[in-house]
Amino acid sequence: MSSQLRKINVGFYFLAGMSDDETVELIITAEGEIKNIVFAEEIIAAAPKLNQWKFTALKPEMNLDSGIRMEGLEFNTENIHFYANEIEGYPDEIDITFVYDHLNADNKDSAVTGVCIFLDNFLGELNFATQIDTFNVIGKDEVKNELIPITKLKDYLQWREREFTEKYKNVKDFSEEDAYTVLEAVLNNGLPLIATINTTSLKYDAKASYPWISVLKIHYNGEENNGLPENEDYEKLNTIEETAFQNLKNEEGNLYIGRESADGVREIYFASKDFRSVSKILQKIIKDNPEYKMSLEIYKDKYWQSFERYNIN
Repeated sequence: MSSQLRKINVGFYFLAGMSDDETVELIITAEGEIKNIVFAEEIIAAAPKLNQWKFTALKPEMNLDSGIRMEGLEFNTENIHFYANEIEGYPDEIDITFVYDHLNADNKDSAVTGVCIFLDNFLGELNFATQIDTFNVIGKDEVKNELIPITKLKDYLQWREREFTEKYKNVKDFSEEDAYTVLEAVLNNGLPLIATINTTSLKYDAKASYPWISVLKIHYNGEENNGLPENEDYEKLNTIEETAFQNLKNEEGNLYIGRESADGVREIYFASKDFRSVSKILQKIIKDNPEYKMSLEIYKDKYWQSFERYNIN
């Protein structure tokens, strides 16, 4: 079955087990990979109704009263706590420190992995992947703030989500006329870098309302032009970029941030209100242009810190 799923999407994984005494549950999971979540949701939405089968998109929230065990360690609601960190200048950032009672220098890797698996099941895959912006895992000896029981994490995240939604529900969408700036730099290897950046969008005062950053990366042969695309590739890359631009409109919750070319790679950047439509559009572009090696990364960056390097002020 695994090989058949990978023919549909190489980012699909599955879990199977008994939902009850008479029903087998099949869970299609993206293992938290943002760009694949929408496809897992869609394939389950299209699944037929079968007797004694239950099909589920993404790992659901589970009752973990008894906790989980792995590599000789136990992870449960009694030995995992958390506290939230306030980051100056970034009030909407949800940065969480998780505290595992039994973490030490010898088991740190296993302990961090175990906490992540616990959270993936405790919150559910979608919530764990989308509700927390950044987090770290520490032991009790590193604690700096008052600990909160992990059982209160869901309520905290729901409160922060409501607060965020209320704050930005009446914010004016980006609608100003775009102005672009061409920036040039030199890489450590001496090759040139040329970026064309929508500097108008970088001045937008409600960036957190477009928190999902997409990076479409296209590899080309720049050996004969100091790492920059030659004429034929330049035209084709522009066509690919224009296709993305035309399909990811401002009025549909997307902002074109710009592009960067250097050392045989062009990167194209968008910021979006949601990750689902941009996942589908950009992965279709990858499929439609097999002559280029391409990849897509989607991640949350509420304050567009990824683009601070383009701040020419």
